[in-house]
Amino acid sequence: MSTPANFEIGIIGSGVVGTRVAAQLHTLGLRPRIAPLRHATDLFDCSVVVLAHGAPHSALAATFVAQGIAVVSVSDNLADVLALLDIQDRALARKVPVIIGAACSPGMTGLLVHHVTRAFESIDEVHVAVHGTGGPQCARQHHDSLAGVSIGWHEGEWLQRPAGSGRELCWFPDPVGARDCYRYASPEPVLLQRIAPSLQRITARVSATRRDRLTARLPMLSPPHAEGTLGGLRVEVRGVRNGMRHVEIVGIAERVATITGSVAAQAARVLMNGVVQPGVHNLGQVEVPNDDILDGVLDSGTILHQFIGK
Repeated sequence: MSTPANFEIGIIGSGVVGTRVAAQLHTLGLRPRIAPLRHATDLFDCSVVVLAHGAPHSALAATFVAQGIAVVSVSDNLADVLALLDIQDRALARKVPVIIGAACSPGMTGLLVHHVTRAFESIDEVHVAVHGTGGPQCARQHHDSLAGVSIGWHEGEWLQRPAGSGRELCWFPDPVGARDCYRYASPEPVLLQRIAPSLQRITARVSATRRDRLTARLPMLSPPHAEGTLGGLRVEVRGVRNGMRHVEIVGIAERVATITGSVAAQAARVLMNGVVQPGVHNLGQVEVPNDDILDGVLDSGTILHQFIGK
């Protein structure tokens, strides 16, 4: 029995992010099928599957690719994203497109870097910061990421620094405002370097309290909330315009799960439409229809803010 056209997209995960992805797909006139992780094989008749559960995603993504099914992953776990990049040869062999890091950070960050690059003759630095978490699994990932090793790209070399170090006061759009942000174990620098290999410096930070940093190597002291409060995203790009140094800063004040749901749903839409070539891609790369995806995210109600000042 053939699958109805309106069930071409499957979703693994029925948590906060999974339900946001489903809601966004509904607004696009699609009726996705949601399955728990233990019933992933129920989605083998879909053409696109969104992995919206907690990490790891790499093994399951490889399983879907082997079935000839396109994949969208929202994983922001550094080790998991590196493993997802290793699926490249299998995706090419099966002629299947895969979009990884289709979340808030990474994901929306790549779209925004692509968006502001047109304001430059060349770019050489990208610095991103994120505030807030989505559902409980996202909160646990945030907790763990402050206990590991942070990576950064500096003058053509990968640097490793302790997560939780490198305090910097970052300003997010109101009403989030200023937050202390720190290095964390994020795949952002890896994926942003794939967008623009000419970049000389890439950093990624996350907001954290003193308690977050002190307890990062311990089990979470209290259960995470069902959904985080208002979050924020900040992307700062530096480069050259009209022969002079130039800086562009854009940001978003929105719930992290809402941003992730919109980004992942729009990524699934373009995969279903067959406009992405086989292989493993991340948002912001030239092989991805970034403007189309970003327009879809903004049309869903996400508001983009730009810093104006001297």
